Amino acid sequence: MSGAAVLLNARPPAHIAIIMDGNGRWATRRGLPRTAGHKKGVEAVRRVLEAARELGVSYLTLFSFSSENWSRPEGEVSELMHLLRFYLRGEIATLHKNGVRLRIIGDRSRLAPDIVTLIRNAETLTANNTGLTLVMALSYGSRQEIANAARHLAEEVKAGRMTADQVTVESLGASLYTQDIPDPDLVIRTSGEKRISNFLLWQMAYAELVFVETLWPDFGRQELDDAIQEFHRRDRRYGATVGTR
Repeated sequence: MSGAAVLLNARPPAHIAIIMDGNGRWATRRGLPRTAGHKKGVEAVRRVLEAARELGVSYLTLFSFSSENWSRPEGEVSELMHLLRFYLRGEIATLHKNGVRLRIIGDRSRLAPDIVTLIRNAETLTANNTGLTLVMALSYGSRQEIANAARHLAEEVKAGRMTADQVTVESLGASLYTQDIPDPDLVIRTSGEKRISNFLLWQMAYAELVFVETLWPDFGRQELDDAIQEFHRRDRRYGATVGTR
């Protein structure tokens, strides 16, 4: 069997995380408003989610809206929130039918009350599903997440519920939004940018990073397959010396 065939038949990474970048540029290149790119990006989410399910991926995390995105023009933020409402209302029944569990990570305090209610209802409806887990990072910033976790542990120490010696890598990790989600194996960023933009800084410590030129609205099954094949070509050593695991 050829090396290419082996890669094609290899098991996919258990957890893939994607920084979905390029919606605005996709629209600009076509003389369209940025909001058109965001709408097209929702179609890419559907394609990639279906592909991930078919491939047997267990966790798919999508960087949907960062804490920094709140500083974008009011009209664009409003449209993004409208699309979020549309997705939460229109797609959840399909996710549930397909056995997908939805998880939302991020600062919900900045989201509108009706969106928080939609999130809560969607998570409750899909909580017992055993297929792929779709994690959407909304109003999310990794530095803030880590700071919140550190603050929580400091308060626990101050209250006498734990000692300073019990503040460990494990206890901090257990205080993050992703406490019951495995760390990503593969992180993909679209659009040709080579940054991680305050996304899963703690969790991606040993993830393989793949940067692709494709703008997010054009990303699909083939691009996902290519990224997974690149992942399988990597020698993951987790900080160990060459030749060890």
